[in-house]
Amino acid sequence: MPRTTDPPLDRRRRTREALHAAWEALVVLLVCFNLGLIVFDSLFAVPPVSQLLAGLAPGAHALYAERIHANFALIDLAFVAVFIFDVLLGWAVALCERRYARWYYYPFAHWYDVLGCIPLSGFRWLRVLRVGALLVRLQRLGLIDMRGWPVYGVLNRYYLLLIEELADRVMVRLFGRLQQELGSTDDLSRRLIEDVIRPRKQRLIADVARRLQAMLETGYRDNRGDIEGYVGQLIHRALQDNPELRRLRRLPLGGHLADSLDEALADIATRLIQASVDGLRGPQFQALANRLADEFFDAWLYQDERTDLALEEVLVDIIEVLKQQVLDRRWSRFVGPNPPPTPPG
Repeated sequence: MPRTTDPPLDRRRRTREALHAAWEALVVLLVCFNLGLIVFDSLFAVPPVSQLLAGLAPGAHALYAERIHANFALIDLAFVAVFIFDVLLGWAVALCERRYARWYYYPFAHWYDVLGCIPLSGFRWLRVLRVGALLVRLQRLGLIDMRGWPVYGVLNRYYLLLIEELADRVMVRLFGRLQQELGSTDDLSRRLIEDVIRPRKQRLIADVARRLQAMLETGYRDNRGDIEGYVGQLIHRALQDNPELRRLRRLPLGGHLADSLDEALADIATRLIQASVDGLRGPQFQALANRLADEFFDAWLYQDERTDLALEEVLVDIIEVLKQQVLDRRWSRFVGPNPPPTPPG
């Protein structure tokens, strides 16, 4: 499968993305330095490690213990202040660029940055996720192509799996709520008819009349020979069974007269059918078709307890089928082996 490429950025947007990427890189360096300092200071507080460092470099050990370890809380708060400034700056830039539909969306979209500002050990490591934002910036600038990385393929596959699982759970929950609503509502069919169907009655009647007209025209055009032959056979059989015509055939020239009458009646019937089909677009047939469609519409909308219950059961069963289809997961499509590349056609 050919790899798709991102559309090129214009010069102004590329400059803006480059500035964002530079700032992201600076913040990532600060995050790495801060986390490294946290790890080192945590190890420094362990007595065996501290004694080992004191034996290897006593001067550096004393300087670190006096200048950094003793004031580590203040140093970490300085990093937190920088990270808070980064969040506020990013929020202001997002507002200026109208990046989100609402002004308060930014903290939710960058939740890892917001939680990473909390000076607790569990939240500090969320700052590592900032590396992902930097990689996205570099991807947009065309400096890297993550789609060719093996780790990207694995993460993307499980990301799609996660999205499908969440979407399936939401859809099944919605379908279940809808089934409960259908089971607890007694006037569902009435609401469907009154609120959905009746306001569109004239449009539906016009559509039924149009379809009836098209069906008759197409049916006669495609089966004209069979229809005329069938009508002729009916007339011929009716004339043969008529006792008056049988007596007429016993008279001189009576057979010829009866045959002529048979042909004339068949021709008249054929012409009547042809004239009826040609008159389908006339106002009389239009009025007749509208009346028939109106009567069909009223008969179709006839309501009683049995029709209400049947409609609700049909809707519940349809929703159940949809739920089963959603629950039919195809995980092997995501977690299975990579499909072989498609050769260029």
